[in-house]
Amino acid sequence: MLNIENKVIAITGASSGIGEATALRLAEHGARLALGARRTDRLDALAAQIRERGGEVIVQSLDVTRREQVEAFIGNTVAAYGRLDVLVNNAGVMPLSRMTDLKVDEWERTVDVNLKGVLFGIGAALPVMQTQQAGHIVNVSSVAGRHVYPLAAVYCASKFAVHALSEGLRQESQFLRVTIISPGAVASELTSTISDPAMKKEVDEVFRKDLLPADAIARAIAYAIGQPDDVDVNELVVRPTLQAY
Repeated sequence: MLNIENKVIAITGASSGIGEATALRLAEHGARLALGARRTDRLDALAAQIRERGGEVIVQSLDVTRREQVEAFIGNTVAAYGRLDVLVNNAGVMPLSRMTDLKVDEWERTVDVNLKGVLFGIGAALPVMQTQQAGHIVNVSSVAGRHVYPLAAVYCASKFAVHALSEGLRQESQFLRVTIISPGAVASELTSTISDPAMKKEVDEVFRKDLLPADAIARAIAYAIGQPDDVDVNELVVRPTLQAY
């Protein structure tokens, strides 16, 4: 039995992919959810689905690159439910390119979403969890935070950074649980942020042939969240069986 029922869980990037699957999975376990993403039409549809199944959920427009929006998201979660048990920092982008293409705007966007967005989430949630003397931060990283791949230097750098700050946060706190989730190739919309159509086609056909369903990662997140309070699952790496790296 997983210890999830009635936990208040906030999820960023919840409108599709891993975020959406995680919301559905946690709702099945009785979590009370706060979902944030930029595409509010998708959030509304997801929330309706969860409520039809008897779940409890609130939604909010959220751009994780905007610090004030992240703080408002966490504040509204606490206002609605009275506490915050878990924050799942899931929002991410993957605009792959060669360094020599000098897509500096895309580099900046990658750092803003994948790293600063996580930091803003931690910065907003940590004071609440300090007051509670309990809480759990789940940061969705990638196997690209453990290995460097061609075309993905900046993306990998952002995910390596998520690993570093997660481990530092874990070491500093005696009350906070911190989990890194490192997915391999997963069915999602991540490659939609690749601006070069030929490169997107190559990545989809060569590197993303064998994909896990997003729910595989949702199950891993549920497993980490559902452990007893004295158990901190520090990292879960989840790849398709056929994925070598």
